[in-house]
Amino acid sequence: MTIIQEIHAWSNGLPAWQQDAIARLYQDRILNAADLDDLYALAKAESGIPDTEGRKPKKLEDALIAQPNDPARSVQVAAIKQLVNVNALANGGNVPISLTGLTVIYGENGAGKSGYSRVFKHACRARDRREPILPNANLDPKTAGVAQAIFETVIDGVTTDLFWQYGAVAPEPLSDIAIFDTHCARAYIDNHGDFAYAPYGLDILEGMAGVCNKLKARATQEKAANAPTDASYVALTKDQTQVAAALLGIPSTTLPEQIETLAALTQVELDQLSLLTQTLAEADPKQKAQALRQKVTRFSGLNDRLVAAIALVDERTVGQLRELIEISKTAKAAAELAAQEFKQTPGQLTGTGGEEWKALFDAARVFAQVSYPSHEFPEIPQDSACPLCQNQLGKEGVANLIRFDTFIKQAAEKDAKEARDTAATAYRAVQKAALDVMFRDGLVEELTELDPELAAVCSSMQTCLNTRRASILQAAAGELKWEEVLALSNDPCPGLAAVIEGLLNQSKALDATADEKIRAQMTAEKRELDARIRLGEIKNAVLEAIAKHEAGRKLQLCIDGFDTRAISRKSTELSRTTASQELADALNDELKRLKVHQLQIVMKPESPGGRTQFKLVLQLPGGGTPAAILSEGEQRAIAIASFLAEIKLGKGRGGIVLDDPVSSLDHRRRWEVAERLALEALNRQVIIFTHDIYFLCILEQKVEELGAQLTKNYIRRTAEGYGVHSHDLPFDVIGTKDRLARLRQELVEIRNAQKSGDEDELRRLTSACYGRLRLAWERCVEEVLLNGAVQRFGEGVSTQRLKSVVVTDDDYREVEGGMSKSSKFEHDAATPVGRLPIPDPDELDADIERLAAWRSTLDKRSREIAKMRG
Repeated sequence: MTIIQEIHAWSNGLPAWQQDAIARLYQDRILNAADLDDLYALAKAESGIPDTEGRKPKKLEDALIAQPNDPARSVQVAAIKQLVNVNALANGGNVPISLTGLTVIYGENGAGKSGYSRVFKHACRARDRREPILPNANLDPKTAGVAQAIFETVIDGVTTDLFWQYGAVAPEPLSDIAIFDTHCARAYIDNHGDFAYAPYGLDILEGMAGVCNKLKARATQEKAANAPTDASYVALTKDQTQVAAALLGIPSTTLPEQIETLAALTQVELDQLSLLTQTLAEADPKQKAQALRQKVTRFSGLNDRLVAAIALVDERTVGQLRELIEISKTAKAAAELAAQEFKQTPGQLTGTGGEEWKALFDAARVFAQVSYPSHEFPEIPQDSACPLCQNQLGKEGVANLIRFDTFIKQAAEKDAKEARDTAATAYRAVQKAALDVMFRDGLVEELTELDPELAAVCSSMQTCLNTRRASILQAAAGELKWEEVLALSNDPCPGLAAVIEGLLNQSKALDATADEKIRAQMTAEKRELDARIRLGEIKNAVLEAIAKHEAGRKLQLCIDGFDTRAISRKSTELSRTTASQELADALNDELKRLKVHQLQIVMKPESPGGRTQFKLVLQLPGGGTPAAILSEGEQRAIAIASFLAEIKLGKGRGGIVLDDPVSSLDHRRRWEVAERLALEALNRQVIIFTHDIYFLCILEQKVEELGAQLTKNYIRRTAEGYGVHSHDLPFDVIGTKDRLARLRQELVEIRNAQKSGDEDELRRLTSACYGRLRLAWERCVEEVLLNGAVQRFGEGVSTQRLKSVVVTDDDYREVEGGMSKSSKFEHDAATPVGRLPIPDPDELDADIERLAAWRSTLDKRSREIAKMRG
């Protein structure tokens, strides 16, 4: 497994926030402030501190990790084609790539080269994929599709098209193509002051350790800034109370709920505290208790009088009276109906059966008991005198008395009388009820002192009792509707009962204080209640302290989670397995080839924890500060050496892709890199993206020297878009032969301009063609006349090439003539002279062929001279 695969497998067992950190470090080795904020929030969330933004951790996806190269498989790229939605590259773009040797894809800055490079990086799972592939900025983002392309590959000799889409899992065979980027390797000063070499991947663990240290410092600072204090409640911890025990239990055992419960006193507990306060403060408890009991007697009497008075006019009494009056009315109506029938008997006087008549008859009944004591009224002898008129009764008179008495004694009349009497009795009871509760003077003052509101209620009740009686009597007399009878005011009896009970309890408590043991218990109870009252006053500060303790506990979990020992152990393990002599030899070989002579990789033994391990150290002869010695170009050379060493040790057969490998390299080291890549092209497919024409020329020379194959592709910007491929390289890159061919193509366009009659276009094209003809003469001198013995961008003078070189007077005249005429039309003429007439196409054709003829002459002569000189 590669280091990255090892780290990926190991990370699956880490906390989620650490997996997220490794994913970020894999994408970008340098995390910004926003990354650290996200990771800190995720780490705190795992410790129980909610993230207000609700961030969710991500992990390094399996699809992003390139698999190890398969030594038995050969994967080559024949073309990248049908590009769609890649930056501003022309849709349908296609760049062919040679299966063997070295392919250079050259493009000037802004031509679209980086778009192809990014596709390679993402599809082949390069180490550095920080730069996203964006759609064309000139298109509406809603209509722009996902970037995609087809890689035409040859896998073990079989041509296969592999479809790639941005964001999806790349085709697995493409991971055999190795991509060089800036994350290949790194040199750094380690904790022991050594200038060490870190293979790709180990820097992720170092970055992870750095993240942990930064977040640990942040958490430690936050914990210190929010440290809880007991200043608000420390005084309450001095007493032997439940409150003190709870406060001393912060933060280990006490919960916020306990504080809430202790700080909340019921009314009963508040009353008890008041009782205890008064009781324990009394100087002569026995005398005070006696006085309280006397008050109880007076208040109890008041309470009894109120109860009795209220009962005389309460709703039950009013309801009974109302009911009796209704019954009386009903009975009276029934009696009146019976009397009406009696009155209708013929021969009777008017008013017979009425109330007056009934009274007269009742009087006669009473008189008969006196006048005829031996007879039961109305059974009086016929010869007796009538008790009413005192005339002789006779038979008919006796019969009338019996009939009258029967009427009087009938049930309706009797019921009516009884109902009337009962209602009258109830009415008189209300009328004569004793409603004075004697709440006045000293009693009012006593109760007002204890409970002013209750005293007011008692006074209100006294007034209400009399007023209510009057309204009841009015309703009984029919002067007022029963529903309009004045309601009773608030009943003071429950309040009086509570006062009485409180006084009794206080008197009992006062009596009990004589017992020292009981007094001590009361004192302790008061101390508990006092502490709870004081706790309620500072409850918020206590709860804040508990919350800070809990936050601190969770932050400490974070701090513990930022421990780097596990990371260090994994780094040590990977260092021990990767720091092999084979790797050291391979790196030294590559550094030697790149002529970084002052650097050498050596194995250095270490014994952390008593275990021997090895690490790779960059040895610098002569000492000095490594950071001051190694330049940026040397750092780049180390990266290239590392990349090539890892490719070699991986034993893969896939091609390699390098994106601007000579960036930051100095003039001299470009040659070493070019030679090394040309040498690698003898064994595998090498693809280079570059905008450096100087480097391209160097590559041409080194490929030629080593006998490798070089394929040059050119991408440029056209009306179709960026990155359009062309086999025709820029004019200043090609040789004399190709330049002559290009000039002949331009001559065709010039003849077409002449035929169309466009004089301005004819002049422009002709002047430009003469300018390039001048460049062709220069290249012919360098390439053919001097046989490449001295070349622009060359690393020296090839003296052996002088074997074929002879410069004659005719050569001088040819060069002078051709250069002079070409230069004449390339530059602007002075204003007084005016514009020179432009040669016609035939004359230009003759001038081009003049160079071609001279070149042929030189070729033939050079071969003869070389043969003659042996």
